[in-house]
Amino acid sequence: MSIVARSRAAFRDFVQAESAGGLVLIAAAALGFIIANSAWSEDYTHILHTKVGGLDVLHWINDGLMALFFLLVGLEIKREMIEGQLNTWSKRILPCVAAVGGMIAPAIIFMIVNYDVPEDWRGWAIPTATDIAFALGVLSLFGNRVVNSLKVFLTSLAIIDDLLAILIIALFYSGDLSLPFLGAAAGAAAILFLMNWFGVMRVWPYLIVGAALWAAMLFSGIHATLAGVILALAIPIGGGHEAVGTKEVPSPLHDMEHALERWVAFLIVPIFGMANAGVSLAGVGIGHLIEPLALGIILGLFIGKQGGIMLTVWVAVKTGLAAWPEGATWRQTYGVAVFCGIGFTMSLFIGLLAFPDVEREEITKLAVLVGSLLSVAFGSLIFMTAGSQTLAEEQKEDSRVPRY
Repeated sequence: MSIVARSRAAFRDFVQAESAGGLVLIAAAALGFIIANSAWSEDYTHILHTKVGGLDVLHWINDGLMALFFLLVGLEIKREMIEGQLNTWSKRILPCVAAVGGMIAPAIIFMIVNYDVPEDWRGWAIPTATDIAFALGVLSLFGNRVVNSLKVFLTSLAIIDDLLAILIIALFYSGDLSLPFLGAAAGAAAILFLMNWFGVMRVWPYLIVGAALWAAMLFSGIHATLAGVILALAIPIGGGHEAVGTKEVPSPLHDMEHALERWVAFLIVPIFGMANAGVSLAGVGIGHLIEPLALGIILGLFIGKQGGIMLTVWVAVKTGLAAWPEGATWRQTYGVAVFCGIGFTMSLFIGLLAFPDVEREEITKLAVLVGSLLSVAFGSLIFMTAGSQTLAEEQKEDSRVPRY
């Protein structure tokens, strides 16, 4: 199988896994929310805070399992940048500018709303993230109403969004640094890239050193999940299983990505969703949703995301910097931009890093849920009314509208 064919197959498998996994994530998050507001809420909380090996279960989920999530994200980013949908600058421009616009606008809206509340400023990055599994899962419900170019656009945008979120976490949400553990982490990272340099193609040495890197980063002050990204960047992409004579060149990156994607989509992310979507509504009133922290997150996700993405897409297309997604109508593209306001997993994750106190943590979770659900509802309405109209049909329809 050629490198191009292998990359296309990997991209197709990823989209299918993320789409189906998004539906599982929705169900898991709903279940966590229901349990947190049921007679089992105390048992739910007790299990999450039970100590196992020195860390509570919630800590293992958010720092341990999510490191595997970030490992997969890193593998996807590397594959797409080298041989996939983002392997040339012409392909990267539209999702890149859209991702940047979709992160700047929510942050600005959040800071405007929270201008007079300095203690909430640490939450500026919460509404900047997009949950790729959730967004693709909802988008998949509309079948042939969504042209393939929009699926590629959403996936590419969300991958770049994840990369920017990773940089934000590393730069703004690291704790007090421990130089000895930071040095150990740097040493482990150096070993990983040296193995890549010397052509080590077996996966297990990378996994052993990667585990040591995770342990060092856990105590270094830099969030441990970033170990997954560093490990991913060190994994060699190999020959993409392209035949050389009669022998196939192995691709550790493709093999690892294929091995991880279903575990992450159908187990790890749903577990995270179930563990972190359990927001109790006991004592929660409308007043909590109009507090600056909650309002900034909700407006950032629902208004900022769609506004920032559509503005930058419009500017990029009008200036000739990038081409419109092939075959997609304005309404369909706008629907995808609205779905990018589904922050969920990444927004909750950043929220947990931003606010360790319980009160702000609960407000953050509730606001992320509301902002994400508003994006789901409005984006779905757009696709239901847009139907399966083609770009040519939309332009023809628009030409009939009187201009004054």
